[in-house]
Amino acid sequence: MTPVQTLDPAAAGFAAGDGPEAAALAPARLLLLNRDHSILAFNERVLDWAVREDVPLLERLRYLCIVSSNLDEFFEVRAAAHLAAARAAQAGETADDGYGAGSFEALSLKTHALVARQYALYNDSLMPAFAAHGIRIVSHGERTLAQRRWVREYFRREVRPLLIPVGLDPAHPFPQVANKSLNFIVRLRGGDAFGRENEIAIVKVPRALPRLMRLPAGVAPTGLRFVSLSSIIRTHLAELFPGRQVCEFSQFRVTRHSDLAVDEDDVRNLRTALRQGLQHRHYGQAVRLEVSAGCSPVLADFLQTQFALPAAALYRVHGPVNLVRMGQLVDLVDDPALLFTPWRPAWPARLPQAGAILARLRRRDVLIHQPFESFDGVLAFLREAVGDPQVLAIKQTIYRTGADSELMELLREAVHRGKEVTAVVELKARFDEEANINWAEALESIGAQVVYGVVGLKTHAKMLLVTRREGSGLRRYGHLSTGNYNPRTARLYTDLSYLTADEHVTADMDAVFDHLANQNRLPKLRRLLLAPFELQRSLIGKIDAAGLAAERGEGGRIVAKINALTDEDLIRALVRAGQRGARIDLIVRGACMLPARVPGITDNIRVRSVIGRFLEHTRVFYFCAGAQEELYLASADWMNRNMLRREEIAWPVTDRKLRQRIIDECLVAYLHDDRDAWTLEPDGRYARAPRALDGTGAQNALMARYAPSPASTVPHPDT
Repeated sequence: MTPVQTLDPAAAGFAAGDGPEAAALAPARLLLLNRDHSILAFNERVLDWAVREDVPLLERLRYLCIVSSNLDEFFEVRAAAHLAAARAAQAGETADDGYGAGSFEALSLKTHALVARQYALYNDSLMPAFAAHGIRIVSHGERTLAQRRWVREYFRREVRPLLIPVGLDPAHPFPQVANKSLNFIVRLRGGDAFGRENEIAIVKVPRALPRLMRLPAGVAPTGLRFVSLSSIIRTHLAELFPGRQVCEFSQFRVTRHSDLAVDEDDVRNLRTALRQGLQHRHYGQAVRLEVSAGCSPVLADFLQTQFALPAAALYRVHGPVNLVRMGQLVDLVDDPALLFTPWRPAWPARLPQAGAILARLRRRDVLIHQPFESFDGVLAFLREAVGDPQVLAIKQTIYRTGADSELMELLREAVHRGKEVTAVVELKARFDEEANINWAEALESIGAQVVYGVVGLKTHAKMLLVTRREGSGLRRYGHLSTGNYNPRTARLYTDLSYLTADEHVTADMDAVFDHLANQNRLPKLRRLLLAPFELQRSLIGKIDAAGLAAERGEGGRIVAKINALTDEDLIRALVRAGQRGARIDLIVRGACMLPARVPGITDNIRVRSVIGRFLEHTRVFYFCAGAQEELYLASADWMNRNMLRREEIAWPVTDRKLRQRIIDECLVAYLHDDRDAWTLEPDGRYARAPRALDGTGAQNALMARYAPSPASTVPHPDT
């Protein structure tokens, strides 16, 4: 790959005379892009992978499901404030959260368009493509008599015993409908057992039932034939209402606001309060209603009234109301030709496979680039520490580990072996709260010291610290990461793990762990930058230094690879530096509120987004001010919450070879990606970057670099 010198302006594609040489920032002229619309734009870029015919068919379906899952979370977390603003405007009031009266309608316009694209792709492209491969989801009208008999028997044996239709009347009000659950609303004719005309009934579908079933070969001898649970229930709805006539019905699904809000200053036990809050998460405020495209106005209006939702919150969908569950098809179809070639990560470079990892770290730091290199190197580091009788203490932050985690089992083993184990567990990791609570209780029950960080802040820093007795003293070994301690996502996300025995870095880590446990004031840190204290201020200082160096004619360069850019103070600093002449490249995977290449304002700032096979997750910050060059890795994105409402860390990479490797692999490769990159236009739209006929993309180049095949086209970093 291209060496570090390609980070100078000319090699990165800037013209020498771009932008003003020195101009003062005029904040009033800078209109920031809308954060939520930028999130939706990110999902449009993800959806493009489902459109691309060069992507294997099952993977295209997977990307479609990912977009649906992302939209679910978007509504669960982001929509309630917009909806509140709309209701406030309708009542003649002003929302107190900064959202405008029309924000919900504007957001709905974009989400409706995105959902329409999803279902058009599903119906017009993906399903015909599956049919061409002999894979079909057959509706009732397409089933043979034998298939219909099988479906009827399956319904009566597996489904009907779990369904309890509820006829609505004063004694049977509208039932509690869980967040994102599948349900049917039915309109009936004829009286009930008591002669009453209660015409509306609700049928809740248990989550335990699979959403797709494969028809056995006996009734589907050719190809693969599947039936959907919704189709099975729809076909046999009448059996649920004997003596009455089903005159109309529809599937429906409601999405609810699901962000847990706990007043930490007003609770005695945060863990208990969160566990109680989890019980109510599935029944929060409704923010979106999905119904079948053919749902009658009567039923749709009834549901909208029931959930108190405006017309813009109603989504009529031409297909399954939950595309996320269609991802089951990926697991049910056993055809490797329709999937990506499996990727097997390489063992981390310069990390011994047969132990002696701590001895290796005494000589030099080690970098692991996941998923191109295996997360097993991190597990091996901890495994060696757990088994080493000279290791006295292990401290670790826990944000997302998953419900089944070898790493957590290793911590439990460390406790059993008599080591002092401290776990800083972030209970408020969104949608991982229950798993983290369970791990916290499991560790506490066997004697580990479990703390929950600092009241009012999330602990998002990723650190693992090992203290070992050596000779007459103690020595520390540390692991810092841009990602989570989750073996599953380590195979799907790009992240950087950094293993070190540097005494200044590990001393700083120890000080941060003490701070998280006892909330004392921090001593002055030698290497780490910690939020919410000095991280934002330090980043602004480095950005300003690059701008001032450029203004003096010494050259200023900034390249940052992050997942989101929404912090306004950092945005202002970037604009200020760009107007002073610094050349700035931002590789921002998701939401970006800074408009790039706006004439006279952000001429010197380019923003690109790379969407690939793996989710881009690395956070890398490069600053060059004249002769001063620095590179940092971090757990933090450039968002206000990361800077001011979380405990985050950034650390410098001082090893020249490792720094060069990170620049090559995480910055240069992505700045030159000619396959999977998008560029941000001044008006906020994203345009696909020019694609080379033989373009491979940054991720593919890295896979080639780390593949064991001798045909690799890119030199391995240690050759």
